[in-house]
Amino acid sequence: MIKATLDAEGYDVHLAGNGKEGISKFKEKRFDLVLTDLKLPFQSGLDVLAAVKENNPLVPVIVMTAFGSIETAVKAVKDGAYDFITKPFEPEHLLLTIKKALENRKLMTENMVMKNEFENNLKFPKIIGKSVKLMELLDVVQKVAPGKTTVLLGGESGTGKELIARAIYLLSPRKEAPFIAINCAAIPRDLLESELFGHERGSFTGASDKKLGKFELADKGTIFLDEIGDMDMGLQAKLLRVLEEQELMRVGGVNKILVDVRVIAATNKDLKAAIANKTFREDLYFRLNVFPIVIPPLRERKADILPLAEHFIDVYCREMKKEPKILTEEARLELMEHPWMGNIRELQNCVERAVILSDREITPRHLGLRSIGSASGVTDDIPLEGGLMEVSSRASRIVESKLIKKVLAETEGNKTKAAEILKVSFKTLHLKVKEYGLE
Repeated sequence: MIKATLDAEGYDVHLAGNGKEGISKFKEKRFDLVLTDLKLPFQSGLDVLAAVKENNPLVPVIVMTAFGSIETAVKAVKDGAYDFITKPFEPEHLLLTIKKALENRKLMTENMVMKNEFENNLKFPKIIGKSVKLMELLDVVQKVAPGKTTVLLGGESGTGKELIARAIYLLSPRKEAPFIAINCAAIPRDLLESELFGHERGSFTGASDKKLGKFELADKGTIFLDEIGDMDMGLQAKLLRVLEEQELMRVGGVNKILVDVRVIAATNKDLKAAIANKTFREDLYFRLNVFPIVIPPLRERKADILPLAEHFIDVYCREMKKEPKILTEEARLELMEHPWMGNIRELQNCVERAVILSDREITPRHLGLRSIGSASGVTDDIPLEGGLMEVSSRASRIVESKLIKKVLAETEGNKTKAAEILKVSFKTLHLKVKEYGLE
């Protein structure tokens, strides 16, 4: 009777004839809510409650009980049950309790996501620009968004890969479920496994409590794996299994946990070269590269530079409570001619600095973008004494030093990203930094 009532409301209901069967079914499939009688054959409703909370603390459990067992039902609530209802009850009362329990679960999940992802802004991202390449990119985003297809975003650092990932998520049917972003390069390997897949209590030193991983929190939603090319090879194998089987195992766990998650990955590395160097799994690459999207660098879509600059000026003027500012024609020309090796992130940093320094107008002086190749930018600093080879070597050192210093400033001292932008190895950059005293 209860199943017929819930079916009529659009719920997908699975029946179990006793507590043991119920616990077994719960471990085999992903459920959003458990409705159990307190007294059951083989294992009681309290046993079901304990098994559910052990497997997934976020799943609400509603206990049905006869009037004479209310004290036990109250104990069940103290042990983690969402609520109890006494028999006999009206179907409307049960439906209302279930609705509130599911809403509460959604709220708890969102709170956990927001706690873990403090900077996660789920408003539709404002994608600024009017270039042909950007319009083509957005057209592709709109086409791939509605499905569950795994997307691999490529492109240089600072091109806005997370912005595109959020756009795909918000244009998809999964927009009501969580969107969780995690930077695979920013977390050590051992911690990253726990962050992604969760861990059981006591599974390692310091694991005092059970923790749900990002994949479990993103269930029925989307997870964004940024800098996927920096993931450890051993962890890549575990990620591949999750992508293929749609199931995971927490660190220190023994039970498989089913998840329904759409994966969007991003990298600024050449994964094919990483495969050749045996630092990235070929099978994982093919599993991620179902629908590749390469985001073009800012220098290849110059029509977006000024709209982006004006957008950032507006943002920072409001943020700093300053009067609106305008770009002079000279400043506009300088912005258009700059190579923007750090892409949108570099432009954003440049505009923020200019808003702080300027009054009513933003001039080239406020931008601080003296071109490395211009006569006033580099050649004035080069002593011209000596032979051609000597002067050339001196010029090369000055240009290298200036460029490295500029890129390190744009990447906030991140040598890994700076080396990628400069297209040299990390070791080469490290030696140059030491040589030119740029530490």
